Amino acid sequence: MAPDPVVQAVIDLSAGAIGGTACVLSGQPLDTAKVKMQTFPSMYRGFLQCFLTTYRQVGIRGLYQGTTPALMANIAENSVLFMSYGFCQEVVRIFCGFEKEAALSDMQKACAGSVASIFSSLVLCPTELVKCRLQAMHEMAASGRIGNSQSTVWAVVKWIAQNKGPTGFFQGLIPTIAREVPGYFCFFGAYELCRSFFAKYMCCSKDNIGITPTMFSGGFGGACLWLVVFPMDCVKSRIQVMSMTNTQEGFFKTFMHIFRTEGVRALYSGLTPTMIRTFPANGALFLAYEASRKLMMSKLDS
Repeated sequence: MAPDPVVQAVIDLSAGAIGGTACVLSGQPLDTAKVKMQTFPSMYRGFLQCFLTTYRQVGIRGLYQGTTPALMANIAENSVLFMSYGFCQEVVRIFCGFEKEAALSDMQKACAGSVASIFSSLVLCPTELVKCRLQAMHEMAASGRIGNSQSTVWAVVKWIAQNKGPTGFFQGLIPTIAREVPGYFCFFGAYELCRSFFAKYMCCSKDNIGITPTMFSGGFGGACLWLVVFPMDCVKSRIQVMSMTNTQEGFFKTFMHIFRTEGVRALYSGLTPTMIRTFPANGALFLAYEASRKLMMSKLDS
């Protein structure tokens, strides 16, 4: 028997939070390199130089700069994302005229994930704004654009609240939603298609394909997401970081400025560490989500 909808929502939310934590802890240093390269594409020749320079200048702490807001961002995002994903699957069933427990196709699940990402964007944007600023703080200070005062989570939050007000925490919301909606269609679609392939090959259900296939499916989904949305993510990072100097423009103007002055390549600056990061980080995300969700469901049944 299916659990009560409220209980199911709590399980999805909890499993999403656990998955988000695993994602951050396994991929934060590479995410830091990505943000630095997106914001300052001419400062670094490549991913390795960015990674090593950060390590030499600030140490291992520099590679984990922004971990606290990253944890907040990913826990909040994935909690809301997976809880909304469950609700949106029910909406898809109603829209398609299916029974309550009817199985959805991989593409129908992809559509549910795409819609769910709108809700997760609302909690992701403020926390990711703080994370991106902390990650790029050293470069902003070194270039003389800001002082060294905004070096902690609280300092950044305080500055935004005093100078921008409540709406300042949603700098970059439009590019965040523009990134999330198509991105999570690819994310969940690729993940489910990959799991279906393994299930068919191994002659078992998708829930029993094992650890390695689950992690690979999560990594594959993440790779598809980033290949599709990376230019939008680059624009988002630029808007969020440059808003510290009061010189940022809107999404379209920022996109065209990067395209005209720095070229298409700048829109993909930081792609290498992102693609390296996506397999362990998103593999850990889905493995932790699926395992914790299965454990909670089994406890509920017993």
